[in-house]
Amino acid sequence: MKVTDGTTYRMLQTNLGRITTRLENLRLQGATGIKLNKPSDDPASIRPVLTTRTQIRSTERYLDTMGVSLDKMESTDGHFEHVENILQRVKEITINSINAAMSPADMNVFADEVSNLRQELLDSANAMVDGKYIFAGYQEDVKPFVQNTAYDPALYDQADSTTWPYIYKGDPNPTKLEITPGEQLEVNLTGNDLFMGISNSVMQLGGPTPPAIYASDAGRVDIFSVLTRVEEALRAGNIDDPAGAGGGLQQQLTNLDTAADQGRRLRSQLGNRASRVETAMMHQEDVLIDLSQILSRYQDADAIDTFAEISKQETAFQAALSITAKISKISILDYL
Repeated sequence: MKVTDGTTYRMLQTNLGRITTRLENLRLQGATGIKLNKPSDDPASIRPVLTTRTQIRSTERYLDTMGVSLDKMESTDGHFEHVENILQRVKEITINSINAAMSPADMNVFADEVSNLRQELLDSANAMVDGKYIFAGYQEDVKPFVQNTAYDPALYDQADSTTWPYIYKGDPNPTKLEITPGEQLEVNLTGNDLFMGISNSVMQLGGPTPPAIYASDAGRVDIFSVLTRVEEALRAGNIDDPAGAGGGLQQQLTNLDTAADQGRRLRSQLGNRASRVETAMMHQEDVLIDLSQILSRYQDADAIDTFAEISKQETAFQAALSITAKISKISILDYL
């Protein structure tokens, strides 16, 4: 086989192109820190890399969702504390009114304070986080508590929620969060459960309210009714008459203790759930670190090896250029 000048030049061009391509790939690896920039770089690594990237995105979504939910739970706990303070203050007013001889004017002053405290309670019950009502269940865009315009103290019935001073417009279904694959956790409380003393299971069976009629569960009370009737008893000066205005301060003092226990029990439940979310977040963060290490093993370039290889390829490229330059000067006249 006769080697012509054209063949020689094509071989030189091919070698220069191969070295140039290799050098460009190495420089790209050095600049990005990634050795797997296209499937042809390492076909065997494509599947584990894509799978790991999908798992990382899924884990990051879990972390984002849990972070938002944990913020909402912490905000809810802050409102819990405010409700406890309100109930404590109303209890102090009730005890003072029972134990001390007070004039009707003094009782009215206390009644005005209780009225303001009830408005604060309403504000907490209708609290929002991120533009969503936190005690409205699924219906986060619906104001959960509204005043019952048909409320009549003379018609109040503890077993009929339609006669209570405030009506719940929210949903009895708490929001659930998938904290790990297959595990869901309730991350909020419904207003009917916390403020009205009506469990979610009871309301889910009874349907929306109104027109459905409910009574608070055994050992629980409607907190709005308690504060409203304390105010009514104060204005009427009713200390111990269960049949009188507001049902009597002594009876409402017992209801205030029940309301406080109701809030503390639910606050404890929420705290346990928040702790579970924090634990799940720490677990997912550990999973994210492990996945990042797996991904790094398949796609990340070793900086030292990469720059050493770049140096070797640049030397080879300079040598190839030098040889090509010398061969290109050869002429048949050199042999005459």
